[in-house]
Amino acid sequence: MDIRRSDLPLLISLDVLLEELNVTRAARRLNVSQPALSAQLGRLRELFKDPLLLPSEAGRGMTPTPRALELQPALHQALLDLQSAVVRRVEFNPQEAQRHFTIALNDNIFTSIGLAVARDVLALGGPGIRLSFVAPTEENLTYRMERGEIDLYVGLSSKIPEALKSRLLLSDEFCFAQRKAHPRGKEAPTLEDYCQLSHVIVSQGGSFHSAVDDALARHGKVRRVAVTVPNYNQVALVLTDTDCVATLPSRLLRRYASGLDLLQLPFSMPSFDVAMGWHARAQHDPAHQWLRERFVRAATHQTSA
Repeated sequence: MDIRRSDLPLLISLDVLLEELNVTRAARRLNVSQPALSAQLGRLRELFKDPLLLPSEAGRGMTPTPRALELQPALHQALLDLQSAVVRRVEFNPQEAQRHFTIALNDNIFTSIGLAVARDVLALGGPGIRLSFVAPTEENLTYRMERGEIDLYVGLSSKIPEALKSRLLLSDEFCFAQRKAHPRGKEAPTLEDYCQLSHVIVSQGGSFHSAVDDALARHGKVRRVAVTVPNYNQVALVLTDTDCVATLPSRLLRRYASGLDLLQLPFSMPSFDVAMGWHARAQHDPAHQWLRERFVRAATHQTSA
């Protein structure tokens, strides 16, 4: 193919077509009509002298040809590099900028870091700065960042794909919690006492098993999990209104220390690292750098508190 006979919009359309494998969805993403995109696909087939995309045998969507599969990774990366090269670097002024950041993190990390970031952004940013905190989904994280669906992921450092840039924010450990004036008293539980108590845990799917149970199994012990809730902050509500106990990250529990006794566990649990991850193309974006600095400041304050 003579690249001089093609143009950039055609290559952008091909990149989206190879991602979606569906003309209707690709047209929607490109903000063009379906007939117009079908015409572009026809021109691409002529330029590459290859069908590129064929109707799927299943009757829905399209199937890429071997030539298309060969083209896709190099084309996609080339377009990302081009985008990075031509973006105009300007000084970021949070008071005047128009920017919507989407941050993926769970409610434990939102409570310990994200809330402080939101407070900082509201204090320093103007009305054009908006934050969306969304539930974290590690699946396809790199791809979703490439598409601009997520700006920043904050979670366990072990969950951040190697393809992303990352920075460690803080370390945390697990702690035992019960309500004030719990009938069992204020002393730290023994292992036998711990296993006989009624526990509340966080589980999105309602499972009664967690990493804590794996740690107990190594000691040949089993605890009684009586209640599961989908969010970390709901645990505090259960603890203050029942005789249930919980084993949760200490930084989260300290937010509710006025109504809880925080005690040492009778067995060892490894500490864990919290980090933020972002796509390489955002590395030198002044607005993204400003956002990352907010998280570094919040984590530093948490560590020194």
